[in-house]
Amino acid sequence: MSAMIHRFSRCMAAGLTAAVLVAPAFALDTVKFMAPGSVGGGYDQTARVLGKAMVEANTAKSVTFENKGGAGGTLGLAQFANSTKGDPNALLVVGAIMVAGIEQNKPQISLKDVTPIARLFTEYNVIAVRKESEFKTLDDLIKAFKDKPTSITWGGGSKGSVDHIGIAELAGKLDVPVNKVNYVAFGGGGEVVAQALGGQLKVITGGYAELGQYIKTGQFRVLAIGAPERVPGIDAPTLKESGYDVIIGNWRGVYGAAGLTPEQRKEVIDAVVAATNSKVWQDNIQANAWTPSVLTGDEFGKFVEEEHVRLRAMLVKVGLL
Repeated sequence: MSAMIHRFSRCMAAGLTAAVLVAPAFALDTVKFMAPGSVGGGYDQTARVLGKAMVEANTAKSVTFENKGGAGGTLGLAQFANSTKGDPNALLVVGAIMVAGIEQNKPQISLKDVTPIARLFTEYNVIAVRKESEFKTLDDLIKAFKDKPTSITWGGGSKGSVDHIGIAELAGKLDVPVNKVNYVAFGGGGEVVAQALGGQLKVITGGYAELGQYIKTGQFRVLAIGAPERVPGIDAPTLKESGYDVIIGNWRGVYGAAGLTPEQRKEVIDAVVAATNSKVWQDNIQANAWTPSVLTGDEFGKFVEEEHVRLRAMLVKVGLL
């Protein structure tokens, strides 16, 4: 009997060893995402797609999401920085809008207080109207805007965001004074979409990913896109080819908590980069017309420092700072 028990124990041990060998080696545990904007907006969408991709790529066991909008994303940044120190399982979605928000609001906590992980993609803004709009083409909109600027209500992200800067820059190309631009700022994509569909706004501007489902169903009509060249899958001219030398685009990426060890930071970077090779991530890159632009670690941190300089100059140029 004792020999049988001994053999059984050895079999059990071998089976457990085999199970350990074939089990996926998760880099991270439950990853807690902070999306510093409302549900349905660009920050939120990026967080949820990346979270799903990390689970699919076996670089995270599970994911949770928290939304904290306001002040261009700087409120969510502050909460994240204060509550996650040293936690390798925490990720904050960031973008050019947050950099502009920091330049405008000068908050006590900035991106210097958290850890750069990776830039993920660039997304170019569309300029769209609801299907019932009197504006059938960009020329129709531009004519009305030049004739009576304040009659055109533009809806987009927070004050001083890429959305806001882009429309102010377009106005400058048309010799429309910035103080005549009737721009309505929103904390997240879900809110501005509802207002635009309801007719309270004449025009909406934002990333294609936020508006794509409404464009595909015909609820919004795209008049132009702020990309350097036409984007596959988006049936609209660029502002540049329409005669207006303006590019409107936003990048998005993720930062980690403060106080990570070099080993923890590398683990988080590797987990995020591996997720960008997953099927779910690649499918969303195509569906959302995102342009991949992965940049990691200190190189990403240097890029963000350069963005502070660029966006500060833009805010001054268009009279928003």
